[in-house]
Amino acid sequence: MENLDLLWQGFAVATTPTNMFFLVLGVVLGQIIGALPGIGPAAGMALLLPFTYSMAPVSGIIMLAGIMYGGMYGGTLTSVLVNVPGESSSLMTAVDGHQLARKGRAGAALSVAAIGSFFAGIVSVTALVFVAPPLSEFALNFSSPEYFLLAALGICATASLGSTSAVKALIAAAVGLMIALVGVDPIVGMPRLTFGVSQLIEGIDFLPVAIGLFGIAEILASLERVHAIQPIRTRLRDMWITAEEWADSRFAIVRGTVVGFIVGVMPGAGPTIASMMAYVTERRFSRKPERFGNGAIDGLAAAESANNSAAQSALAPMLALGIPGSTSTAVLLAALILLGIRPGPGLMTEQPDLVWGLMASMFLGNLVLLVINLPLAPLFASLLRIPYAYLAPAILAVSLFGAYSSALSLFPVIVALVFGAVGWLMIKLDFPRAPLVLALVLAPLLESSLRQSLLLSLGSPAIFVERPISAILSCALVATLVWPAVAAFRRRRARAGTV
Repeated sequence: MENLDLLWQGFAVATTPTNMFFLVLGVVLGQIIGALPGIGPAAGMALLLPFTYSMAPVSGIIMLAGIMYGGMYGGTLTSVLVNVPGESSSLMTAVDGHQLARKGRAGAALSVAAIGSFFAGIVSVTALVFVAPPLSEFALNFSSPEYFLLAALGICATASLGSTSAVKALIAAAVGLMIALVGVDPIVGMPRLTFGVSQLIEGIDFLPVAIGLFGIAEILASLERVHAIQPIRTRLRDMWITAEEWADSRFAIVRGTVVGFIVGVMPGAGPTIASMMAYVTERRFSRKPERFGNGAIDGLAAAESANNSAAQSALAPMLALGIPGSTSTAVLLAALILLGIRPGPGLMTEQPDLVWGLMASMFLGNLVLLVINLPLAPLFASLLRIPYAYLAPAILAVSLFGAYSSALSLFPVIVALVFGAVGWLMIKLDFPRAPLVLALVLAPLLESSLRQSLLLSLGSPAIFVERPISAILSCALVATLVWPAVAAFRRRRARAGTV
């Protein structure tokens, strides 16, 4: 009951005219920033950080947090409409969201995303109010072996993301891991695989690769059939969710919310891993897994719910322990320190107005996002009525601008164009593209955790099964590797039996 009393006081803080203004400003800016490839919530928060110096600490933190979770839905718009993920956490949304748009269900996809994000946000903040301290303590049980196994499990699970062959999906993931090796060795600090190119010292960033593989590759593939492409018809009655789509989505939203919350409280995991894990989990539960990658609305619902849930549950370790749970919460942590506030175990008693005002504002912010986005889903979807001959140059311009703005140089543009050609070739050869990008995203966590684990154990692999959590994750990893082979063997036996 004490938590409820404190939360009620938080609503009194959050609903003051000044804080409400900055709340609405934050979520609107977050949605715009999330929809622009190349910026993303963390970068947007960092750019606006200097403006908080002259603001009251509560108002500044409420605005920055609004940008953080508002950006989660903003990335949905470009992912669904033009297949260009605004940031890594929107990648799984693009896998099925754009396929739904091509089938004339863009409005339904955006509506499900809005409902899933709202439900996940409300549930995540509610859980944050009551269970942040014990969950933060559980997250502290994760060390380098657990993080390695979690990343490895995510990469191996990409075999489930391909609509064709698990072998092709794993090959694509292996290519992503090799690309991630370019740059500076994280342990010894020496350049590797840079071939004397100074721009490669910082590595190959996720964003231009994703823009090339999804945005530019889609344009190149479409140019071969541009005369056959017709504008997507978006009648108003086709924009809303059907009973069948809602039946497919409702439990996916719940499962995605739970997975996202659990992953979000693990420091360093973040919304990207959460959305990927939720997507893979949902495919396991689905009665029609073959639809995934071809327009499965339950896959979209799970991914969207998970990334919003994780974005908000990542506040738990930051507020309770001073450990950021994601890149965005790291920026929020920096903002608190710059404002003279030290996150940690004493924060909830030393700064109750800030902590509980922030939590109350997140309830209100998720409601504002729902009110903004649900009625506007048909308007956003109507953009697809533009003839493709006019839409393609606009998509290309947005893609290249996003690549350029990621580092304010032409090198990411070149990377995006190169991977656009690679993505087009993967489409022609029927290789899934999502596993490559996901492996690129997870590779830094995988490598650093593996090498730290082996340093701690003096090279002994026993460290990966010594503790209960790592042993469970190791078993799950082995099962994920073995299952595609078992499934293929069963299919061959079934075909042999019917001959």
